[in-house]
Amino acid sequence: MLLGAIGDVVRALPLLGRIRRAWPDAHIAWAVEPKSEPVLRGHPWLDEIVLFDRRRALWSAPGFLMKVRAGRYEVVLDLQRIFKSGITALASGAPDRLGFARENCKEFNHLFSTRRVEPQPNMRLKLAQYQKFADTLGLPPAPIEFGLALTAAERARASEMLGDSPRPLLGVILGSSWPSRIYFAEQTAAVIRLLADGANGSRAALFPVLLGGPDETRLAADVMRNLGAVRALNLAGRTTLRDLIAILSECGAAFGPDSGPMHIAAAVGCPIVSLWGATAAERSAPWGYADYAITGAIPCQPCYLRRCPIGRECMRRIAPEEVAGAVRRVFAASPRAAAPRGKREQERGLGTG
Repeated sequence: MLLGAIGDVVRALPLLGRIRRAWPDAHIAWAVEPKSEPVLRGHPWLDEIVLFDRRRALWSAPGFLMKVRAGRYEVVLDLQRIFKSGITALASGAPDRLGFARENCKEFNHLFSTRRVEPQPNMRLKLAQYQKFADTLGLPPAPIEFGLALTAAERARASEMLGDSPRPLLGVILGSSWPSRIYFAEQTAAVIRLLADGANGSRAALFPVLLGGPDETRLAADVMRNLGAVRALNLAGRTTLRDLIAILSECGAAFGPDSGPMHIAAAVGCPIVSLWGATAAERSAPWGYADYAITGAIPCQPCYLRRCPIGRECMRRIAPEEVAGAVRRVFAASPRAAAPRGKREQERGLGTG
């Protein structure tokens, strides 16, 4: 059970895969909120999705808890570690309820568990923390894989949206659920300009694709204005979460702040440069690309404030030249720098759902 953030759900997928490998005949259900449900939709390792609509909690909670109870689950894993998830675990009636240790919980969540994983260092990667649940269950080790699968229709939709955009593509992730984590339009445009320069053919020019939800359309418009004559495809406000999985699967590289799409990029094998200010890369860097995390150096970092009282100074201190250089390096080190477009799907490990 992991109800909330998109990035957390993505980082728990390797745990799901490890459970499926160890218990191939088990019925596995996942309780989740609607915003993260598309990550799990059609997932080959999952049997059932149990939705909880937090926005209508007063009306949806009784039915949700009744459905959880009706599942008659034998084991519940509470990865959320808050009161809400603890109540859900208890309501399941499962005799074995595994959760985090008291030191790693909020809102007395530990009281709802019958067993707990060993205390985790606060700055350990969340993905590694989730893997401790499999260790506690005594499951054998397994590769870190995410298992995201696309349907033929989803791939076709992404192809249509991208059209004849020049390759390789650069995914420009604009948004984040915390305003304090967002990079500035002027600096984002500066990174794009640096990467759009092919240096007389000595290196690939990356074609930018702006990615964001409805809340990022104004930011995307500001980036486009700052780009001047540099061409870009602005998809902000036009994509679903499933679209992002498909589009980032086609990108040669990407960059952006701490966010769910950042973790999706890593999950589909898109080389990603991540930008850090209010939160810590030590705890949340995208899997496989921690070496390409760039942090704005400032004494108050990481503050873990959703809104910054000093104008996101940490993000302002991340130089576009440093970001562009890191994107060049991660792209050059990736098979995507040389792989023909038709062979990328096999390298990504993406199947057809």
